[in-house]
Amino acid sequence: MDFTALIAALWIIPAIAIVLIVAIHRPHWAEYLNLTSSVAVFGLTLAILVAAPGKALVTGAGYILLTPLGAWVLFCVGLVYLLASLYAIGYMRLLPEERPRLHKYYALQAGFAMTMLIAPLMNNPGIFWIAIDLTTIVSAFLVGFEREAECIEAAWKYLIIVSAGLALALLGIILFYWGGTFTLGPTYALTWANLRAVAPQMPETLLFLAFLLTLVGFGTKVGLAPMHTWLPDAHSEGPAPVSAMLSGSLLNIALLGIYRFLSVVDSGGHGVMGHTALLVLGVVSLLVAGLFIVRQDGAKRLLAYSSLEHMGVLAIGFGFGGPIAFAGAMYHMINHALTKSMMFFGAGNMMRAYGTKSMSQMRRVLRYYPVSGALWLLGAVAITGAPPFGLFLSEITILRGGILSPNPWAVWVMAILLILIFVAFMNHFRRMIWGPEPEPGAEPTLTLSVWNTLPMWLASVPILVLGLWWPEGLWHFFQHAFVVQP
Repeated sequence: MDFTALIAALWIIPAIAIVLIVAIHRPHWAEYLNLTSSVAVFGLTLAILVAAPGKALVTGAGYILLTPLGAWVLFCVGLVYLLASLYAIGYMRLLPEERPRLHKYYALQAGFAMTMLIAPLMNNPGIFWIAIDLTTIVSAFLVGFEREAECIEAAWKYLIIVSAGLALALLGIILFYWGGTFTLGPTYALTWANLRAVAPQMPETLLFLAFLLTLVGFGTKVGLAPMHTWLPDAHSEGPAPVSAMLSGSLLNIALLGIYRFLSVVDSGGHGVMGHTALLVLGVVSLLVAGLFIVRQDGAKRLLAYSSLEHMGVLAIGFGFGGPIAFAGAMYHMINHALTKSMMFFGAGNMMRAYGTKSMSQMRRVLRYYPVSGALWLLGAVAITGAPPFGLFLSEITILRGGILSPNPWAVWVMAILLILIFVAFMNHFRRMIWGPEPEPGAEPTLTLSVWNTLPMWLASVPILVLGLWWPEGLWHFFQHAFVVQP
């Protein structure tokens, strides 16, 4: 199979959609052009995943790297882009004041997807950093798209904090390159494979310092605590489909970068320190998320802290190391992408229906919106890692892998914090579902279209299936991805 052509199409199709959306300048055309782009991208990412080679493939004159883990992250991007594009049609139609600017929104959404499709395929860590920076720039315009004061503030906060983190990541990449010059000379091709090859000859202090800088830098993009402060604002203030793309796909890409640098430390023989550092950040993220989830009132801020929780779980999974925890982390990626997208769609529906972001004002949700409300409640059970949904299986697998790791203490901490988060999260939904009646005159009257509920149905089915049945082919794929360079 010609993977170069597939990858080129993966980037060209969103680019064409952007040009046509801007040129035609009509809202309905923009909706369907972006949707067509997302369908094509999903099909291409699925084709790349299914036909992914058994080993790392370097193509495109050495600039493109396709690995099983990279193909998996690409598939998550394509899946969330499709769901968000479907939902955006219904959600953006609920914003009549933004209708003259809808073509700009859809052009930005397609551009955001395109930048996310570039980063996982970059064979050069420096170009990977550039692609991650591009995702920040494009997504910042989407975070502030609704032009309210809180949205603009969140966009600036996102830009400033993430840019500061990426500056540290760039310094870490420079140090990695410098470490390679001791063996390969003053100039050489900066690739992931070359860094792994020279890692055993790098000074231990330099190697670990470079990794810590990239961990903190890209960890800021992931939203790991204590560098997470941009995440609650950006995820809660942007349009709901943008929040789904930020949480369900973008954070995975930054975490992929961390894991690739961790593989360099592993090759240098100092993997225990690297894994422990990532594990500690994951535990801290889980703790901070749990404490803030208890006291939240904003619907989307609650989901933002839930994203912090699940990025912490992923960091713990990759930090544990080993094939079992790694498989659990990969399974967690797809389950979180689906479930969190579904949750943001439900939050967007309720925010528009009740005219507020406050969960204390969203009352008797199932009475007024039985379909959307029931799906939202289903997603709430799933996002907390309860059975019989996919996140339960992935978290249990990560815990199993942690028992066999050099850091089994984190298993008990993770388990206790997950129980705390489950109780706190479901308590918020208890109030919205069975709380008091809305104030007289505050009853919601908005009618939700099929565009507002169809993506929730499409996400709910696989999270249930993946909770009841872990396909054997996926397990073998994860085990293979573990032994192939990331």
